Amino acid sequence: MYILGISAYFHDSAACLLRDDVIIAAVQEERFSRIKNDEAFPVRAIAYCLAEAGIQLTQVHYVVFYEKPFLKFERLVETYLATVPRGLLSYLKAIPLWIRNKIFMKKQIITALKSIAPDWEYNGGNLLFTEHHQAHAASAFFPSPYQKAIILTVDGVGEWTTTSVWRGDGNSLDLIKEIKFPHSVGLLYAAFTYYLGFKVNSDEYKVMGLAPYGEPQYEQLIYDHLIDLKHDGSFRLEMSYFNYMSGLTMTGTRFEKLFGHKARKKDEEITRFHMDVASSIQKVTEMIMLKMVRHIKQKYQADKLCLAGGVALNCVANGKLLEEFPFNSLWIQPAAGDAGGALGAAYFIYYQHLKRDRRVSERDKMQNALLGPVFSTASVSALLTERKIRFRVYSDEAYFKKVAALIDQGKVIGWFSGRMEFGPRALGARSIIADSRNEHMQAIINQKIKFRESFRPFAPAVLEERADTFFQLAQKSPYMLLVAPVKHQHRLIHQSATEERGFAMLARKRSVLPAITHVDFSARIQTVSDAEHPVFHHLISTFFNLTGCPVIVNTSFNVKDEPIVCTPEDALNCFLGTEMDILAIENIIIDKKELNGNN
Repeated sequence: MYILGISAYFHDSAACLLRDDVIIAAVQEERFSRIKNDEAFPVRAIAYCLAEAGIQLTQVHYVVFYEKPFLKFERLVETYLATVPRGLLSYLKAIPLWIRNKIFMKKQIITALKSIAPDWEYNGGNLLFTEHHQAHAASAFFPSPYQKAIILTVDGVGEWTTTSVWRGDGNSLDLIKEIKFPHSVGLLYAAFTYYLGFKVNSDEYKVMGLAPYGEPQYEQLIYDHLIDLKHDGSFRLEMSYFNYMSGLTMTGTRFEKLFGHKARKKDEEITRFHMDVASSIQKVTEMIMLKMVRHIKQKYQADKLCLAGGVALNCVANGKLLEEFPFNSLWIQPAAGDAGGALGAAYFIYYQHLKRDRRVSERDKMQNALLGPVFSTASVSALLTERKIRFRVYSDEAYFKKVAALIDQGKVIGWFSGRMEFGPRALGARSIIADSRNEHMQAIINQKIKFRESFRPFAPAVLEERADTFFQLAQKSPYMLLVAPVKHQHRLIHQSATEERGFAMLARKRSVLPAITHVDFSARIQTVSDAEHPVFHHLISTFFNLTGCPVIVNTSFNVKDEPIVCTPEDALNCFLGTEMDILAIENIIIDKKELNGNN
């Protein structure tokens, strides 16, 4: 049985194809369109998934969409009525768009599907819809390695729900409780993202990365005025400070008066105030999640927890949850945001709607999230020859040794290998890699390759079997969704000795792995398994054998405001448009010096 899951029309559109309960392919539309967080109907993503399976759309038994549009439209109308007349401008902008494009989404989806396959026909039962948080919960539980678990989904908003708790057992999901719009952790965090001058639904991770440079000076102010947080993690927001119900922005003048500063504009300087605000909302978010999880664990006697929704990408908060759930009892969907809704919608139909048997094993069903396109050495060679690019082809072992030696020499390398990752993280298939021991590497990659803010940290990719040598990590972290501290014996300064604040903190070498150690001594860790990610594991092992260090820098293969590269041509364009030193792509190495005539 083939089931095609789709998410689209809001942000991070994607497609996922199941053959029974096996994921054949899953990919975001942005990787093909090259539009970051593309919301368009995922025509190219669907075409790729069908091609990967070798089938036509007419052979798909069910197509399932990850939301119920009428429920979302109901929320928009009821929100307008609740805020009239303040919401008139927002209403005049949103409602005509919905009436024209989204309220009759079923017809729109059918038209889009027929554009892919003119002979595909809607038969009354082959196009289905799940609710948004049903899809999130299904994406968190059904691919997990747990037979039973409690599932927590937390995001901005779906139709009405912003937070939900579910009980998963075998092939069924049962809703336990939920929090509804406008009260939302995701929208609270998004409001601060907006206030700090970053892009909502895209740049929340910048707030998370900025937080360690500041102090939570405004944490109590947030509790006193913005959120009423209960002991069980339930909460209500004081909506008079927010503008997202009735306006076209997230925050308004009352919010600005509370903090004493106007919202930062995109290109304005980031000051100590902004750092302290980021630190404050990060601390509040961590406390909300901790209170929720503690209550879930106690009330429902939960010994396994699954997470999804955009807030589940807050890897700092996730790291705090490890204190509540011991070894390998916390599982987070790697595509936790809306893209993962496509996968969850497909699984919800297969297991819950069709009641198919579900069997679990020690491994999850995500295949290390390596679910996208793959390209051969021959196809890469043909492209490079056509573009008149000088390159060298290596045998397997010579290739790994050469790349490892280049990392050791301080080169910044675009690494392109195998199937592309599904979700927001580069996991060693479309990555920029470098030496974690190089104290200048963070600045080099940020300024010369990524063209992004200097404060942004980089993640370590570490051999799974060596992770506990360097990091205080309670379980494996294959999807780069957990933050943990660098162990004290590898730190070069003590926390109490760090008197500097703000971006001055960047000047201090904090550990023996300075390129991946954030200013608070934390790291967003990817553990790399030989069984689940053998090629990337072999590369890091080769580097370890050469240097004695089992850790390299791993960041996404892209530049600021662009999606991660998908094709060899994307990778080549990114390589040529930056100061990256080396492109290593399917046993082929291209050296920038050789292109410039410097052998």
